[in-house]
Amino acid sequence: MQNPPPVQVGQQPPDPVSKSSTGLDENIAALLSYVFGAVTGLIFFLIEKDSRLVKFHAMQSILLSATALVIGIGIWVVGVILAIMFAMVSEALGSLVTVLFVLVLMVFYLALLLGVIFCLVKAYQKQYFKLPVLGNLAEKFSAK
Repeated sequence: MQNPPPVQVGQQPPDPVSKSSTGLDENIAALLSYVFGAVTGLIFFLIEKDSRLVKFHAMQSILLSATALVIGIGIWVVGVILAIMFAMVSEALGSLVTVLFVLVLMVFYLALLLGVIFCLVKAYQKQYFKLPVLGNLAEKFSAK
């Protein structure tokens, strides 16, 4: 009688490629929902019927885009108001405040870009990565 071959612990069978109702692979559809923000997120959220992964990432993309828009506009409005107020005191001070708020906006959009890239990677890996606050809302809305 022969011994069975040893069990290889580190290897698992490859994950079967699951399709979404869009005809794309599930991870590709989830990834594409982040590409153009709320636009592609809304498209994939509305046309997807089967895949919870795609619906979750599409909703998270919509919420992330909407939140980024609101925060970006808020930073811009506060910056303009403060720049006008400080410019009334001194033109140089107004210019300095303007430069500082442009830098704040640049840091915000860089952080947003890095966050979207991270979400793209997690969607491609078929992981339900939840952004703080938005992830729980996306999970709630995509479960319906």
